Amino acid sequence: MRSAPVCAFEPGFILESIERFLETARRPALVEPGEPILLLERDHFTLEAKAAHISLQAWDVTRNLVRRVTSVGRTEKGKLSLKVQRFAGREGSMQLVDLAHPRTQDWERKGSRLVFRERFRCMLEREFPGWKVAELSTEADLQHSLSPAFPRAFLTRGTQAIAAIAAPPDCFDCPLMLSFGLIWLDYVRRRNSKHVVGALTFWAPAPVAPSLSFYIRWLDSREARFAMYLYSDEDFAMVLDPSNYGNVATELEPCRRPQELPFAIEFSEAVPLSNGAVSLRVAGLEFARYHEGRLANGRESLTLDDARAVAASLHGMRSGTAQRSKPVFQQNPEAWLESIVRSHVELVDASLRADPVYGQVPAIAGQNRTVLDLLAAEYSGRLVIIELKAAQDIHLPLQALDYWLRVKWHLDRDEFSKFGYFPGIELRHEPPRLILVAPSLDFHPSTETVLRYFSPEVEVTRVGLSADWRENPRVMFRLQGAERPHE
Repeated sequence: MRSAPVCAFEPGFILESIERFLETARRPALVEPGEPILLLERDHFTLEAKAAHISLQAWDVTRNLVRRVTSVGRTEKGKLSLKVQRFAGREGSMQLVDLAHPRTQDWERKGSRLVFRERFRCMLEREFPGWKVAELSTEADLQHSLSPAFPRAFLTRGTQAIAAIAAPPDCFDCPLMLSFGLIWLDYVRRRNSKHVVGALTFWAPAPVAPSLSFYIRWLDSREARFAMYLYSDEDFAMVLDPSNYGNVATELEPCRRPQELPFAIEFSEAVPLSNGAVSLRVAGLEFARYHEGRLANGRESLTLDDARAVAASLHGMRSGTAQRSKPVFQQNPEAWLESIVRSHVELVDASLRADPVYGQVPAIAGQNRTVLDLLAAEYSGRLVIIELKAAQDIHLPLQALDYWLRVKWHLDRDEFSKFGYFPGIELRHEPPRLILVAPSLDFHPSTETVLRYFSPEVEVTRVGLSADWRENPRVMFRLQGAERPHE
């Protein structure tokens, strides 16, 4: 990397710098904030030297771009920075990048983020006249757990301020924006002592904004004013009323009582399923199912001797004393953690009944969940959701809240009892408790930050297990809500 020399403003030097870059670039493109990336294909651009600048014109089937290049800025491998003049003499910046260069291969993605960032700026300025967009960024900030996937903004008016975050139109996992939004709100509050950051606004495209709006009801209004904005393809926005979006996309299958197993398989655990089958597992890994008198692995029937041999083999590779480097040992640690929690429910919380304990109830179709969940009941009849994660996950609290919403939805409609769950237990009609379980060192540092903004109605307990939880599970801490281990 080198700084631009003193002749960076001379047209001859500008022309030479651009031509030299284009000669070596295998896939040159123009990148300008707020505009889509424009590929510089042969016979689709021109360079012309003028008295005080270089005129650059480039076009494709939909666009024609004309800029006056007034100076060359910083030069890096795969990238050349330029100062330009737009129409009406407005100054700006532009970059030539080689999309084939290893350092700039992700610029197409960055370019689309920059385009949406500027769209977001326009929406904010239109929705909040009189406010200044003091900061707007799509840069990654790993130190503060800020994602480049969601543009984040900071608006000010006098001593008042608003935090904002948006999901782009092509976002495939918009709920993640909620986690990053709460982290952003907390960050700007800690960083800006001169402003009162009283609100956080979420922005999402029309198809997904109504479903995300439902979460707003379960954030603590005492901590901040939360609002969900829906924006259209034309960037027209409207704020949503969470009370108008109360339907949750969730499904509860009827629960059939499974048959008693007429045999025993050493080293295995038998987990009843809602369809009446029994899942046979070793340290969480399923190796067979028993249903309607048939023992099988998928479509293939198993003899009892075969099933016992498989269980013994898995136990040898998947036990606390097994070789940790083997793939079978490392496979699906959440399933192993689920197995531990099922067999030590009273260790997680002494108020819980050991039976029945259900997994993935209700079902969540079409979601990429990185956690496993269990549904249990206290001796008092109150439902308890147990969310399990064996490694750090920044989105654990919001994924848990998502599941809490679904369980509460069915509980409010008496559907668990109607559909055969928790037979003989009178379930209490109050919001379920939520327990997050993970190895004590594997809760993400932002967990307390996100939980701080949950409504008091969402009662959360965090249980941190010992590092050797596979062999000797012990509770290292049990914390309520946003409490920190050192408090």
